[in-house]
Amino acid sequence: MPEVPPTLSLLESAVHAVGGAERPGQVEMAEAVDHSIRTGEHLAVQAGTGTGKSLAYLVPSIRHAVAEDETVVVSTATIALQRQLVDRDLPRLSKALKKDLGREPTFAILKGRRNYLCMHRVHNGAPDEPEDDALFDPFAVSKLGREVKRLHEWSSDTETGDRDELVPGVSEQAWRQVSVTARECLGVSKCPIGSDCFAERARAEAGKADVVVTNHAMLAIDALEGYQVLPDHDVVVIDEAHDLVDRITSVATEELSGASVSMAARRCGRLIDQDIADRLAEASDGLAMILEDMPSGRLDALPRALAGALAATRDTAHNCMSAMGSERKEDPDAATARKLALALLEEVHDCAVRVLEAFDEEHDVVWISGDFNQKAPSIRVAPLGVGGLLRERLFAKRTTVLTSATLTLGGAFDTMARQWGLPPSEKVRKIEGAATEKDIDGPKWTGLDVGSPFQHGTSGILYVAKHLPQPGRDGLPQEYLDEIEGLVNAAGGRALGLFSSTRAAKQATEALRDKLEHPILCQGDDATGLLVKKFAEDERTCLFGTLSLWQGVDVPGPSLQLVIMDRIPFPRPDDPLASARQKAVSSRGGNGFLTVAATHAALLMAQGAGRLLRSMSDKGVVAVLDPRIATARYGGFIRASLPPFWTTYDPEVVRAALKRLDAAQTK
Repeated sequence: MPEVPPTLSLLESAVHAVGGAERPGQVEMAEAVDHSIRTGEHLAVQAGTGTGKSLAYLVPSIRHAVAEDETVVVSTATIALQRQLVDRDLPRLSKALKKDLGREPTFAILKGRRNYLCMHRVHNGAPDEPEDDALFDPFAVSKLGREVKRLHEWSSDTETGDRDELVPGVSEQAWRQVSVTARECLGVSKCPIGSDCFAERARAEAGKADVVVTNHAMLAIDALEGYQVLPDHDVVVIDEAHDLVDRITSVATEELSGASVSMAARRCGRLIDQDIADRLAEASDGLAMILEDMPSGRLDALPRALAGALAATRDTAHNCMSAMGSERKEDPDAATARKLALALLEEVHDCAVRVLEAFDEEHDVVWISGDFNQKAPSIRVAPLGVGGLLRERLFAKRTTVLTSATLTLGGAFDTMARQWGLPPSEKVRKIEGAATEKDIDGPKWTGLDVGSPFQHGTSGILYVAKHLPQPGRDGLPQEYLDEIEGLVNAAGGRALGLFSSTRAAKQATEALRDKLEHPILCQGDDATGLLVKKFAEDERTCLFGTLSLWQGVDVPGPSLQLVIMDRIPFPRPDDPLASARQKAVSSRGGNGFLTVAATHAALLMAQGAGRLLRSMSDKGVVAVLDPRIATARYGGFIRASLPPFWTTYDPEVVRAALKRLDAAQTK
């Protein structure tokens, strides 16, 4: 095989092939990623919108994969970015680099087993009992039946069995009828349709690819769960790395309820002595009764009654597993029923054990969850932090590149690095002194901010409504509604309203819909994707919504020239995980509020502010109505996390600027 050209030569070929222009930040990032891969030193790189960061990490990754015959894994947080990489960036790159590399680089996408159609389920049906509400709702039954029928028809046409390729999609309840989890799967050797398995086919394709695109959840399972789901790889690139901790935490969170225990009892009751299964059913009733009587929220100690119910659940689930005996040869239908029963029994047993041990180990947080979306309360357990797990299972084993447009919170990488389990930077060690000496031997990493091609100081204004009262608990004050009305009128619509709660978004929509000349779309009125599409197509329309819009909107051009944030999005004071993490930091002598609550808020606000400038010609205003960003001690930390816009506190100045922008668009 001929010698592989250097990274910058390949980058030049790639940029030329896609009709782009060389960007200094992209070149700097590509060189840094190449250096990281060659030396094994981890890299955190912040690359603003418009930098071209996908090419900057894909080119050196492909070079390494081809030169060393090694697979590189690229992990993302969102389906949108996965699609961009697999449908646009990688196909173009493969063709562009074929001549220089001597062959066409290959790539594949790999998701969790539940994302693929299970043909054994399609042909044999799902044994799960219907949901309680479906038993008494003819419409729900008919809707579910129609969706399952459509899935059966689609199974004959699809080449991949990938759920994301089914448009429009189906409900989660319908998809469960034709898919299995990793624990429920019979395995390719035992399944009668194993040779036609979509999930196994995807894994086989991934095993032969130079670059495998996956998601943070799969990365977490591969690193943390003790069994391999990704191909062997020595380099992983984590895009949208600002979301890594939340996604890893989600994978490592378990839940137990009376309903889940009852389902386990029903499944195994068909396979073992009914008396043994009945004892598990009795334990489920006891657990459900105790959970019903408990208030929702974090548990700092385990009540005796709950401990007894969990111990009974643990022991009876273990007895049921023992009664099922060791694995044996049996027909596929019996093997499927056995696998499904064991999978749920193991989940119930392991979660009960974990909760019972949580108060001795102090590595986990336990809480009772009973929000309005749930039919009955449940008990949940999640890791207090995931930094130690990432440090041991990811950074110790693979060269890792972490990238995003928002990684420098408070102006530095160290806030995110701590969450990832990386040691403090040399600058922080000098400031904090001996307290961090123990971390010096941790994984070596470098932080690099390659900036953005946007001229934030001349293209955007950060307006802080310092004159407004602090936000209260009783919804949006009238002053806030008046301020939003004035800003939207000045902008001629064109506004994305990012609210800290669904209640606030709906309140603003209802209060202003009749007052404003411009239409307001509110999240929840329709599918979010359709609302964003309507917003982008009509320049005068406004879109109000909550958390998913803070990170998921990409609308370049005149449809979006004003981003409004109603308040600093701190986690709720009663959020069990955030409050536990805050308490843990404070108990070690740190600033729990700044480390947890302010960091959470700064990250969201940086993401929200990033919605404004999406192309080189964009201009506009980010308006923060919460005056605490200017007056509170932590305000400086949050402001330092935002793009370097020109800042003003004067409402007249900002309204005049918005009117000039609006006039320029209507000429």
